[in-house]
Amino acid sequence: MTENRGYLQRYAMLFGTYLGGFWILKFILFPLGLTVPFLLFLFGGLTLCVPFMAYYYVRMYRNHVCGGTISFLHAWIFTVFMYMFAALLTSVAHYIYFRFTDQGFILNTYESLLNNFEANILPGMEIYIEQLKDALSVMRSLSPIEITMQLMSQNVFYGSLLAIPTALFAMKRPPVDHIGGR
Repeated sequence: MTENRGYLQRYAMLFGTYLGGFWILKFILFPLGLTVPFLLFLFGGLTLCVPFMAYYYVRMYRNHVCGGTISFLHAWIFTVFMYMFAALLTSVAHYIYFRFTDQGFILNTYESLLNNFEANILPGMEIYIEQLKDALSVMRSLSPIEITMQLMSQNVFYGSLLAIPTALFAMKRPPVDHIGGR
């Protein structure tokens, strides 16, 4: 199994690149979805596909590189690395978007949605509206690199959490030899 671990980084990079490309294509739908609800719905649906894609890649790694068996820890480390490489690739697209394309579009859209919601609030919701306004003002103060680093750290964090069930489903122990007593 030690010889298979040498391939861990190589295949995590490869599958992380595939996953990162998917995340970039999916991210394109997010700003468009703020004005076209169907695209936001599609973005959410594709986001739900991410853990299944990760499981598919871990299973491919297990079957083609590890000889059909993989421990939980090995599968978890591979999955975390895969999510990390995907987050690194996606962070490049995030930076380019927030530095050169966005120009405050996402925050302005959120602010207009909040203003429309504020006109029709229920009694007692004023506190929550103020908290959301404060959060928007804090987000406006962030630079594109700070937004990018925040999104990248979130992707790695959530990926490491999603790696736990993925590794549990992907792990496979070698068959037990009943004839030899093991």
